[in-house]
Order: sequence, then C-alpha cells, then structure tokens
Amino acid sequence: MLIQLISVGKLKEKYLVQGIAEYSKRLAPYVKFQVTELSDEQAPEKMSDAEVEQVKDREGERILAQVKPDAHVVALAINGQLWSSEDLAAHIDKLGTYGTSHVVFIIGGSNGLSDAVLRRAQTKLSFGRMTLPHQLMRLVLVEQIYRAVKINRGEPYHK
Repeated sequence: MLIQLISVGKLKEKYLVQGIAEYSKRLAPYVKFQVTELSDEQAPEKMSDAEVEQVKDREGERILAQVKPDAHVVALAINGQLWSSEDLAAHIDKLGTYGTSHVVFIIGGSNGLSDAVLRRAQTKLSFGRMTLPHQLMRLVLVEQIYRAVKINRGEPYHK
C-alpha cells in the first residue's frame, strides 16, 4: 500500500522535520510512505473573502495535480469526521482489504482547502475543532498513520 501525504507549506522547524523523518522511517517496513510538500500561495496578510477563495483555488489546483485518479483521498477538514486512532486504523485496513492500494491524506494551507479538493475527497477527517499549525498537524497525522499501521498488525505501541 502507498500512503501519500500532500501538504501545503514548507516545514521550517527542525524538530518537526526530525519527527516526521522518524515516523516515516518507522513506517518503511509496513507501507510505502511518501510526503509531497507544495509551496503555499504568496498572499497578503489581509484579504477579502474572494481573494481567500482565489488563493485556496490556486493551491487546490497544485494539490489535485499530485493526486492520481485511482487514489482514495482523505482531506483534513475542521468539519470532517472525528475518529479515534482505532477508527483510522479500521479505515486504512478496509481500504487495503478492498483493493485500494493508494491512499492520499491532504493538509491544506493556512486558508484551508478549496472546494475542488473537498469534492475530490472520499473522506473528510477532523482532528478536532481546535486550530493547529499546519506544520504541527503534519507530524500528528504521520504519527497517527504509524499508530494505525501498528494497530492493524496487532503489534504493541507505547501508550
């Protein structure tokens, strides 16, 4: 199975880069894991609603260009489903069991995801109503993917 993470924005903090590298290394024996990092759209701090939508649309076009037609897309969205780690594990397991060999998780930029990306997603997942920095969310997501793989294999994971 190929699990791909597409995210908007560059990781700058060394500790986040190291954390993601560690979990990516831990995933390697179990799945092919790939991170695709896209640049965020340059925009002024204050924008009208129309300008925000334009930024999201441009980022969305770059995101969708990276998604293969046969991929199952999971978009991280504040209004998505709230899952436990076990729910995420079950979702990944079900996809693998029924022939989906490519799962794509998408984290948008600071303005969120475009409507086109949200329409393309078969699943919308929320990690809660709190806003987290996108870079930190990337680390949390990779850790949860690793945890899901361990759950599905029946292997212990520290609590």
